[in-house]
Amino acid sequence: MCGRFVITSPPAALRQIFGYIEQPNFPPRYNIAPTQPIPVVILENGGRHFRLMRWGLVPSWVKDSRNFTLLINARAETVLEKPAFKNAMKRRRVLIPADGYYEWQDRDGRKRPFFIHRRDGQPVGLAALAETWMGPNGEEFDSVAIVTTQASPDLAALHHRVPVTIAPDDFERWLDGRTNDAEEVMTLLKPPGVGAFAWHEVSTRVNRVANDDAQLTLPITDEERAAEEPKPKKAAPRKATPVASDDEGQGSLF
Repeated sequence: MCGRFVITSPPAALRQIFGYIEQPNFPPRYNIAPTQPIPVVILENGGRHFRLMRWGLVPSWVKDSRNFTLLINARAETVLEKPAFKNAMKRRRVLIPADGYYEWQDRDGRKRPFFIHRRDGQPVGLAALAETWMGPNGEEFDSVAIVTTQASPDLAALHHRVPVTIAPDDFERWLDGRTNDAEEVMTLLKPPGVGAFAWHEVSTRVNRVANDDAQLTLPITDEERAAEEPKPKKAAPRKATPVASDDEGQGSLF
């Protein structure tokens, strides 16, 4: 599962790593969520290009995008079988630049967020699939889903699924759907090696999409954790229970 991620590397650094022609300038993002436009790297006309696409894939055969549940993730094990993904896997494989992502773990009945990133601090290329949807009235948009797979043993401590990351040496192989067919690149859909990623708990402020600042990726402090703990509810004052007496209803001080 991958439901939030971050892009914090400078645009120039990402352009050098991913090798696209355009020179976009965009601010760092610390809490990217589904339905938002995200940077995507594609191979087109023999070169790599930077595009903005909506996170949440809508297959081209969907008649009404408003009534379709957006697909933010695609399971690596079934991408060649599922109608929503098999054509994109063959012809529209893309990369999403990222510097890490968030995952939630259930602890004592509460979901605690963690920030997961490469141990060496380098950005990653998330494997993704893209589709272009065209409506009956001429409307059109591009959308993507992030490919996930079974987690490696260390990351499985947080969640049983992880986004697939493509190594820079395999960028061209993943992107080029004409030269490398889908069956041949299935071997790339694997979890990262044990120890390649590190993680730490962060504030539940990340739960709110409107929060998008550098503080979200910092390790949570003991003070912050204590402040986020649910406050015990105060018990309502109990009403006095009338006590039967033998004073014929006159009351008594004792």
